[in-house]
Amino acid sequence: MKTKFCNGGGADPSSPLGFLLGCAPGPVLPPALTQSAPSPPSSNADAEGKELGLRGQGHQQQPPPPQPLVLPPTPPSLPAEEQPDPRTRRKAYLWCREFLRGAWRGLREDQLRITPIRGGLSNMLFQCSLPDTIETVADEPRTILLRLYGAILQMRSCNKGGSGQAQKENDLQGAEAVVLESVMFAILAERALGPKLYGIFPQGRLEEFIPSRKLDTEELSMPDISAEIAEKMAKFHGMKMPFNKEPKWLFGTMEKYLNQVMRIKFTRESRVRKLNKILSYNLPQEMKNLRSLLEATPSPVVFCHNDCQEGNILLLDGREDSEKQKLMLIDFEYSSYNYRGFDIANHFCEWMFDYVHEKYPFFKANFMNYPTRKQQLHFITSYLAASQSGFENLSHEDKSKIEDDMLVEVNRFALASHFFWGLWSIIQAKISSIEFGYMDYALSRFDAYFEQKRKLKV
Repeated sequence: MKTKFCNGGGADPSSPLGFLLGCAPGPVLPPALTQSAPSPPSSNADAEGKELGLRGQGHQQQPPPPQPLVLPPTPPSLPAEEQPDPRTRRKAYLWCREFLRGAWRGLREDQLRITPIRGGLSNMLFQCSLPDTIETVADEPRTILLRLYGAILQMRSCNKGGSGQAQKENDLQGAEAVVLESVMFAILAERALGPKLYGIFPQGRLEEFIPSRKLDTEELSMPDISAEIAEKMAKFHGMKMPFNKEPKWLFGTMEKYLNQVMRIKFTRESRVRKLNKILSYNLPQEMKNLRSLLEATPSPVVFCHNDCQEGNILLLDGREDSEKQKLMLIDFEYSSYNYRGFDIANHFCEWMFDYVHEKYPFFKANFMNYPTRKQQLHFITSYLAASQSGFENLSHEDKSKIEDDMLVEVNRFALASHFFWGLWSIIQAKISSIEFGYMDYALSRFDAYFEQKRKLKV
């Protein structure tokens, strides 16, 4: 959602990296690069199908959460209606020429192959390629991904009537969030934990194109896939990143979301009815109880992905039959220092939601797909083997104690995942122009929240 639905997460009111943003716009692109982006919805835009961005995707997921690397082959030529506008094409050409060098340096603008990538919710995405007739000079790539920030439709509309100073602060926070996400992307690229970074500029960046496809929801439960996701997550959690180490992101962001939800007004009756049902749950008290429960639940603070759902996990072309190293995590805009339990629990919750359903509300939820104790232990054991030196040499009793404690930790934090994305989805229903049943999704997440409470007897 986040990145979830389809990978972008639409207008995301939270900031990545533990910096708490609300209603902050991204950097403003010149008209040449914004004319193909959708215009922000008004504060009372209530068309039922026009809702938040699917998670990636992201939890994209969210998110639905951008699948910048899951790209179609570039056709020899595109119909005129599928070509980017001339000024965007010109900018793309100049960026490729200046940042990639090599064969790109001598490329004529009419030779550039550029294909818009559908499905990005928070960004405009393009695949840019050299023509087959031009040979590379050195190690420059033949194909790259161009990401433009112009379609980041942040939550300006939700703060209409706020002070000018508050809007200025939001603007600064939005710009800061983009800078921080770019810094993180660069670090992960240098550590070979994400796509390579070829160029960065105020309006966007040039990224490595990785032939791949995103995972399907049902693949998350495959033992070999699950074990590798656990190992990848363990490696991610072990990183030292130059960001605020305090775990402010989770409840700081949820408090912002809750404050916004309590002020939201819908005009369409179906949305009013759904919102009233959710508000009847006494969300402030529920969040207070949840916070108390999780504060009493030990969980290490690590650098978390925070949106590890199927749309943000790539299966690399040519490695489908490999035993290991066939996956790559992408889309780090929600990453921050956070509780380990949340990242693992959030991934487990994603087993229940399929975001590629073709009919409204464009997702399917099956609570029976939440991993069983056996499946959870398979993931946790793989995670611990990758994250704790000597774990495999422990006695059976010691291993079982660690695993049982982690089961309690993770299943309690599953409550936070449902609460977080439930709030997120209500806000998306107000501000997003993406066609997705956000209020239905919010109801589903809160249904899952109360079902999890029932199972845990808390």
